[in-house]
Amino acid sequence: MAAENKVMSGDRMLVFVPPHPLIKHWVSVLRNEQTPCPVFKNAMAELGRLLMYEASRDWLPTIAGEIQSPMGVASVEFVDPREPVAIVPILRAGLALAEHASSILPATKMYHLGVSRNEDTLQPTVYLNKLPDKFPEGSRVFVVDPMLATGGTIVAAIDLIKERGVDNSQIKVICAVAAPPALTKLSEKFPRLHVYAGILDPTVNEKGFIIPGLGDAGDRSFGT
Repeated sequence: MAAENKVMSGDRMLVFVPPHPLIKHWVSVLRNEQTPCPVFKNAMAELGRLLMYEASRDWLPTIAGEIQSPMGVASVEFVDPREPVAIVPILRAGLALAEHASSILPATKMYHLGVSRNEDTLQPTVYLNKLPDKFPEGSRVFVVDPMLATGGTIVAAIDLIKERGVDNSQIKVICAVAAPPALTKLSEKFPRLHVYAGILDPTVNEKGFIIPGLGDAGDRSFGT
């Protein structure tokens, strides 16, 4: 895989930062405080498209067969629609990052999960849960959360998904920016998890924001 990867503390959680120039470009657009809301939201969507493309490499189930082309019989390979792939965007910023999921991933289902963070305690609260009671056996799940800062939100989300029958190895996290506190929590709790990030930043401030980060991804995506 054409991606830089890092093994966290020998526990086999992998963090991938694909070195594609377009990923670097869209991260740079997101970083710029002068980027207007519509451009920011579009940049988030394009970054999500690229990260999900990289994350789905060698992971999606396929089925082989033959079809008739205009010029003859051809051997072909399709993504198997019988094998479930789920997208779980964490509201609300996750909606922007997951916007193009259906355009690159055939036969997906999207389940919304709303998690807010207390500004004082930095603890997560689930306010909307549209996850199924149980995911179909063998489900592959993309959890989409632009900012992995303190880690409380993403850990709460993955706990809910695992309670519904999904193994760590069947979950991939898609994020724009990740910081050490979140990655440490994930690596300690979820071995075999894979995280795909646009970039890794060095620290989080006392208010739980990634530094240098890109600000509040939800506010900047939706203008409110």
